Amino acid sequence: MRIDQLGKGEWRLSKLGEADWIPATLPGEVHVALMAADRIPDPFVSDNERHVQWVAETDWEFEGRISVSDELLNEDRVWLEFDGLDTLAQVFLNDSLLGETENAFRAYAWEVKQHLNQGENSIRIVFHSPVNYVNPLHEAQPLPSPTESLPGGPYLRKAPCQWGWDWGPKLPPIGVWKDARLAGYSDAKIETVHLRQKHLFSGRVVVTADVVIKKWSDTPLQLCLTLTDPDGKTFATTCKMMKSSAVVEIEIPDPVLWWPNGYGEQALYEVSVKLGTEDEVLLDQQAFQIGLRTLELKQEKDDFGESFTFVVNGVPIFAKGANWIPADSFPTRITKDQLERLLADAALAHHNMIRVWGGGFYESEDFYDLCDQYGILVWQDFIFSCSIYPLDDEAFVENVRQEVIENVRRIRHRASLALWCGNNEMEWGWEVWGWSEGEMLKLREAYRRFFYETLPAWVSDLDPDTPYWFSSPSSGRPFENCNSNEAGDAHYWDVWHGAKPFSAYREQYPRFMSEFGFQSLPPLKTIQTYASEEHWNLTDYMIEYHQRNAYASPLFMGQMAQHYMMPVDFPSLVYMTMVLQAEGIRFGVEHWRRNRHRVAGTLYWQLNDCWPVASWSSIDYFNRWKALHYASRKFYAPVLLSIEDIPVSKTMKVHLTSDLLTTWTGRITWALQKLDGKVLDSGELEAVVDSLSSGLMMEKAFPQLSIDDQRETFFVAKLIQADEVLATQIATFVRDKHLKLRNPQLKAYLREAENQEAIIEVEAFSLARFVELSLDDADVVFSDNYFDVLPGETVRVTCPLPDDWTLDDLGKSLTVFSLYDSFA
Repeated sequence: MRIDQLGKGEWRLSKLGEADWIPATLPGEVHVALMAADRIPDPFVSDNERHVQWVAETDWEFEGRISVSDELLNEDRVWLEFDGLDTLAQVFLNDSLLGETENAFRAYAWEVKQHLNQGENSIRIVFHSPVNYVNPLHEAQPLPSPTESLPGGPYLRKAPCQWGWDWGPKLPPIGVWKDARLAGYSDAKIETVHLRQKHLFSGRVVVTADVVIKKWSDTPLQLCLTLTDPDGKTFATTCKMMKSSAVVEIEIPDPVLWWPNGYGEQALYEVSVKLGTEDEVLLDQQAFQIGLRTLELKQEKDDFGESFTFVVNGVPIFAKGANWIPADSFPTRITKDQLERLLADAALAHHNMIRVWGGGFYESEDFYDLCDQYGILVWQDFIFSCSIYPLDDEAFVENVRQEVIENVRRIRHRASLALWCGNNEMEWGWEVWGWSEGEMLKLREAYRRFFYETLPAWVSDLDPDTPYWFSSPSSGRPFENCNSNEAGDAHYWDVWHGAKPFSAYREQYPRFMSEFGFQSLPPLKTIQTYASEEHWNLTDYMIEYHQRNAYASPLFMGQMAQHYMMPVDFPSLVYMTMVLQAEGIRFGVEHWRRNRHRVAGTLYWQLNDCWPVASWSSIDYFNRWKALHYASRKFYAPVLLSIEDIPVSKTMKVHLTSDLLTTWTGRITWALQKLDGKVLDSGELEAVVDSLSSGLMMEKAFPQLSIDDQRETFFVAKLIQADEVLATQIATFVRDKHLKLRNPQLKAYLREAENQEAIIEVEAFSLARFVELSLDDADVVFSDNYFDVLPGETVRVTCPLPDDWTLDDLGKSLTVFSLYDSFA
């Protein structure tokens, strides 16, 4: 066996037929290479995106010179392998056409030993414009797709969002977007490995490997399966390969189970599958990472309809997380460090599930490795979204079949894999978006047949151990109440797109909320990367160019006017949109977690961004936490203290919700206070909440409060265990815009802690709401942010000291800002 990576060769790029060459890399993408050569401006800056549309309308050619080793040529057979070509490619080796590609989600390989020369060889990859390919198809038969996208995307198997979305640019990438290699083998090679596990009543686990090989000699072969547990102990078995397939198994006597984040440890086993001769000459090998666990999607009749609950190792999990989009519009720029930063930040905020949304792409091995390591369950959509696809075309369906086979085989062994889902919002489109009218109606039956019969049959055959769901959202009944509160999963967008108040979330009781969201502007530092200060106005051309939702500005201002005083300047507006977003999502999540007996999960839209933009994300393109991500660390806490305010009766209900596997006990203190800190009423109670449950701890009405009293009063509850305050929640009797807030006279005291950390202690003279800490000259993640400071009390926050910074440097760079400052 010999593997030579193509990226080690010398590569260049040109428009097809022009021979105007610039340096290129493999993996590599046209826009990225053009930027590196100063041929185009950065499309993420200003409105440069519209000036580079010609790139995706042009045909391109990659050319590489690679040296082939004698070791490779000594192998019996040699394949040229590409893990991902985006998308319409012709591949030539030494001027011989090997084949053509038409699916960015598939791997392609050609046997090439007969075409190779000893020494230097030439590889040419011609890419044809995706835009020019789909345009005539769309003109002949227009297929609905998102209004913010270039038309025709459904005809080509590449990431739908790359054509444009209501948070993403119109920048369809072109290039070799994954690894490529020359791979040589003798006698035989491994084709597929299917790892499965059986959990016995004794507590033992049997791991099986169903291995299929490709063999072309009579050499006797053997297969070795090795498992290494988290402590380094190995288990191994060997068998003779008498045929082209074999099933081998290993029993683990004392397995360490894998758990989602917050429920236990993420124990991972390393698996090695080696194919060799009987005299132990290695011919091929594959390595995997698995976690030992059981998983099911529990859908059972109950008092509310039918449940939709993920159960891991027998424990019903409340799914807490967000939706995931590609981390960059140009996938070749995505690094493992970038993925780890995002997924680690999700885990830090107590997320335990992420939905790989169907408008992106099947993610990289690094992504799934990290989800395994951080305990983040993966809801995996197949790549269909918000469009009608030509599912009546046999060639298109066959292309998708190969895509499904390859990606299910690649991902199915993952501990983190929780669900295969057919598509994003297509069933919703058929039900209420007007698709079922006119000439599109003929494709509705093709949709039903594919997602309710064909695709689930493929998945069942390839991965019988992972649940399949038809669409998101779906009730499980084709075209019937797909956003049902009785069964299936739901997407609720009436607060954003419908401009309903945040209180509308409390009217929804979905069995699983897989999408809902509210936008914000990104942090001001991010805005500065695409718009200079002269553009700092919400409706300025440049600000709205990096805002792809057409109605966002009036939606921002409408919701803001309901809750807050109008901000005095643009930086205050940026702050206010982030606070507004965080409060809206908090309002929904707390309600659904209080009703965990009915609702089994919430995945807000969205975790991340693919470019600098106003969007629904909680972490922006530069990995800066918005207020929402700090809020998610609180509303996704394992033990949640929440206040359900009833404005009509001036009543406050205090709830505790627990995701713990044991009973939680502690105390709750509460107080009715004036904004200046004067306590009007208070109390304390013992608090007990059972495992995996939610309960009402106290309910108290304050009928004596006049309108004037309500404007100067707030209710606060604290969760305490062993004299440590674990959480503080505030609720007001009027909206924040009507509170008689005064200058809180915030003060911040700094001192240095161990491990290059700083401690920031914030005090306020009167109630300070949504206190924001920021550094002018660096980006850090604070232990808390956008928090309330009670009058006369101190909030203690920590943060890492940036490299080579002193405490004095931190003090000079620190800004402390509150709701009062945004309008005063």
